[in-house]
Amino acid sequence: MAYSSSVAAESDLEFSTSELTGALGDSVTVLPLLVALAATTSVSLPHVLVGFGVFQIVWGVYYGMPMSIEPMKALIGLAIVGSLSYPELAAAGLLAGGVLLAVGKLGLVGHLQRVVGEPVIRGIQFAVALLLLEAAVGLSTGNLPVAVAGLAIVGLLALVGYRAVSVLLVLAIGGIVAVATTGVPTPRLPELALFPAGTPTLSGAALEGTVAQLGMTVGNAAIATALLCGDLYDRDVSPDTLSTSMGATCLAAIPIGGVPMCHGSGGLAGKYAFGARTGGANVLLGIGYLALAFVATGALLAAFPLAVLGVLLVVVALELARAAFEPVTGHRSLTVVVGVGAVGLAVNVGVAFALGAAVFWVLSGRD
Repeated sequence: MAYSSSVAAESDLEFSTSELTGALGDSVTVLPLLVALAATTSVSLPHVLVGFGVFQIVWGVYYGMPMSIEPMKALIGLAIVGSLSYPELAAAGLLAGGVLLAVGKLGLVGHLQRVVGEPVIRGIQFAVALLLLEAAVGLSTGNLPVAVAGLAIVGLLALVGYRAVSVLLVLAIGGIVAVATTGVPTPRLPELALFPAGTPTLSGAALEGTVAQLGMTVGNAAIATALLCGDLYDRDVSPDTLSTSMGATCLAAIPIGGVPMCHGSGGLAGKYAFGARTGGANVLLGIGYLALAFVATGALLAAFPLAVLGVLLVVVALELARAAFEPVTGHRSLTVVVGVGAVGLAVNVGVAFALGAAVFWVLSGRD
């Protein structure tokens, strides 16, 4: 059944303490990835935060529930590790947005997932996790004592049941160090310009990244999120509707300096676990992102400790790897996931995706 906007009208926006804490559930992986992206590419963090702030509010109000808004992790991860420049990232995001909008309108999301195969999609997740882990090691080696201390904080908090909060705490510590180094930044409005961080550039790497990302997005951000909407919030939201809204988000956000964004089952579950029940959580989080956009200066980013950034990427990589393997059952599927991940690390995710899809097709034909 297609999503009806009348569903949103049935649920008033609430702005309670539980909605505020629930908003944090969608920022656990978002903020570390955005900070890492801004520290390693030419992207403008203020513009990226504006994009996230606006669309948190837009989709929270539209869906009338705490709909997640996350970076497209395959593309963002490839940009962080240097496989994509920001102009290539922007081009890939626009291309992915156009495809998602088209397949959503045509009702083709479920067909795409069946053609590719879930083990291949999970393998791409694992490949990106390995690439992020590789980048984290490189960032951490510059100041091992700081990196070890950060990992110790994360580990201790995880042991006492505060694993998600630990990431935000480490991020806050890095922010405090940066502020202590540069001083409190003067609030400033992000520049109003078209493609402020660089004109999109279509390349082979951008095309490969787009294909890999679409596999992840169809499985996790569309189909799995649609199922979770029913499981957690008793809402009938179709994966094609989610695909359409993700496509519209990318096409609208990237020209104003944003990055490829999607919905995601992890962020939706995170918001629920922290207490969010209405779109009010999105409105509160969106306001928070917009406030951060006014003070996220280049000098502040330059002063952010790279070793702390490495710790954040380790946590994100481990979470992404966990999500990749959690639904995998059977020796054959496990082999495909590990194989795709290994090829993605050793060669690139485009080759890994193509080989994985071919192997999956051959294995499926033997059943």
